[in-house]
Amino acid sequence: MDRIQKMLLPDPGDRDEGSNAAEQVYQKGEMAPLCAFMENRYFKVFHNRDYWWANELTIKTAFLTLLYNDILYIMDSETEINRRYADLTMIIRPDKRHGRIFDVLIEFKFVRLKHAGVTAEHARGLSMDELAKLPEIVRQMENGEKQVCAYGHELEQRYGNLRLKKFVVVALGFERVCFKKLS
Repeated sequence: MDRIQKMLLPDPGDRDEGSNAAEQVYQKGEMAPLCAFMENRYFKVFHNRDYWWANELTIKTAFLTLLYNDILYIMDSETEINRRYADLTMIIRPDKRHGRIFDVLIEFKFVRLKHAGVTAEHARGLSMDELAKLPEIVRQMENGEKQVCAYGHELEQRYGNLRLKKFVVVALGFERVCFKKLS
């Protein structure tokens, strides 16, 4: 993960800013700084040709390069939960449970610009409210919410003592990111 991060974010200042945004997720349960960093810095490294191969895995990998912390967490991509797979779980290591951090569950979704019916320029001009109301974003967010609720319930039963923060993160191409924090 470090190598990918250094390749995509060669500037140490950008890497530090990204790490600080990631820390907000597991220290405060706040996803907004990380999503803003993705939009404003991280996604800028992708080019038009990268859209050809882009999908949910691309977005998850980008987030994972910043969120990855195997000192505090048991990091698990595609956690098997009742024959379904949660995109990313970050379960606090047993020896770190005394700290003031959260367990994290994230479901990622990727919406192609053409499926949302917008251009990159139009997407960049949308307010967060307008973005969240795009029909394809709404559909993906609803699907993600159902998955996160089911996965969260199963993780709580499996581990029993989680301080779980649950999120759905939806990327609109490499232009915008919206998220929802579930209780």
